[in-house]
This record gives sequence, structure tokens and C-alpha cells, in this order.
Amino acid sequence: MTWPEGFRSGFACFVGRPNVGKSTLTNAIVGQKVAITSSRPQTTRHAIRGIVHREDGQLVLVDTPGLHKPRTLLGERLNDVVRTTWAEVDVIGFCVPADQAIGPGDKFIISELRKVADRTPVVGVLTKTDLVSRDQIAERLMALSQLAEFAEIVPVSATKGDQVELLADLLLAQMPPGPPLYPDGELSDEPETTMIAEFVREAALEGVRDELPHSLAVVVEEMIEGKTLQIRAEIFVERQSQKAIVIGRGGSRLKEVGTQAREQIEKMLGTKVHLELFVKVAKDWQRDPRQLRKLGF
Repeated sequence: MTWPEGFRSGFACFVGRPNVGKSTLTNAIVGQKVAITSSRPQTTRHAIRGIVHREDGQLVLVDTPGLHKPRTLLGERLNDVVRTTWAEVDVIGFCVPADQAIGPGDKFIISELRKVADRTPVVGVLTKTDLVSRDQIAERLMALSQLAEFAEIVPVSATKGDQVELLADLLLAQMPPGPPLYPDGELSDEPETTMIAEFVREAALEGVRDELPHSLAVVVEEMIEGKTLQIRAEIFVERQSQKAIVIGRGGSRLKEVGTQAREQIEKMLGTKVHLELFVKVAKDWQRDPRQLRKLGF
């Protein structure tokens, strides 16, 4: 196989404590929604890849859960996903948000990153720069540069698109020379069912109470092709009280979740979708190895 001279390709991932904007950044670089976003920490559960096709290279972005101090078996498994990903990528983007001071969580991740820094370059990324003043950006960049020896440091705003292209350039520059890893036009190598489940989960997380994000899993049970694609998905929570929150009064909340998720799924698949959602209780599934396996963790 031949490829253009100077062509580079490889894998990159963003790391940082939960809710620093890693998924939003992944979506901004790919130019399409591939990683789910939420105002709730710990939204991402799967290492979803977004693929950036350029004339000079191919950048494969791996979106990981935020590294955190685990309190459940699920938490431990999410941390394992992060560490496995670090070992397999060509460059790591370490994200800190411009609207918050560097804290113990950031220092913990940096101490973990030092274990791979000898073989994997780390780029410092200051996210959410649209939320603060220029002086504050300068202050945060200085603090970030004192945290570790970075290959590059770049401030970005994923929501405004500021310097997103520059970040993609810097990540690609760290890739080894080589052919494209995926066919042109592909945006993600995740199975459709995983993406659909993630869209349902994102919609179910919007505007709900704090205890739900960790307690909510989605499994796509059935997809039947036809004039309209029929999808049946089950939302699992840990307690009866959480089931009531997801369903809402007279089913109003669940209906809203279905509408929101269906729009995203139709956009991704380019076809009409009929989405049926069911809410089930799987008691304490985050702590039960058998149930974690069943729910795909």
C-alpha cells in the first residue's frame, strides 16, 4: 500500500479528571458527535474512537473515562480502561480546565502519567478558555507548565473552536510516519449499538439528580431493519426510586429522553428510527461482577 510522503497516523487520547471537557474536545476535533457529553462527571464509559482524516495524516482519538479514586468495582474497571488506553496510544493530551485552579486530582493524574512519559509524549491542554479572561488564561498556562515537562502546551475552546485545529496539528506531529489505519470516511470504529446506547444514556443523564450518572447503564436489546429502523433499548438503574426519576410523572421524562436520543441516532444513521425505551432495576449492579459483565463492563 502506498501513502503520501510525510503522512503520519496513530492514536491519541485525552486524559484529565472527570468533566474537564475531554469528550467535547474529541467531538470538536473529529467535527462530528462521536463521544457523549454531559454536565455530569463520569459520563464516558467506553473508549470511543473518533477518526480525523487529513491530507497529511490520520489521527485516531480515543476518549477515556476520567481517572478518579474508585469507590465501586465499576470505578476500578473504568480506571483500568484509562490505564490500558495510555499504554496503547502514541500521544496523550492532558486536559485541565481554564475556569478552575489546578488541584490534587490533576496532580494525581500527572503522577500516574509519569509512569508512561518516558515512552509516550504528553501535550498539556488548557480547555474551556472561553469561560475566563486572557489574564486568567496566562496564569493557568504558567501553572500548567510548572506541573510537568510537556511536549507542547496549548489553550483551546472546544465550544468556540478556538485553536482546535492547532491542537490537531500538534497531536499529529507526534505520530509515527505510516499509512492510514482506517478507510477514508469512517468516523468511529465503535459498533452502532454502542453508539446508540451512549446516545440514550446521554439523554437520560440530562438534568437529573447527582446520584444517577454512576447508576445508569443502557443496553440495546434489538434492532430490526425496515422502512423505519425499530430499536428496543433498556435503561438499567440500581433502585426503584431512580426508576421513577428516569420515567418522570406519567412517563413524561422518558418520552423526552426518547425524543432526544432518537434525533441523535437518526442524525448518525441517516435513517428514520422508532425507539422503544424500557427502564429496569438491576440492584447494585455497579458492585456485582456478573451484572457488570451483562451490562458490558
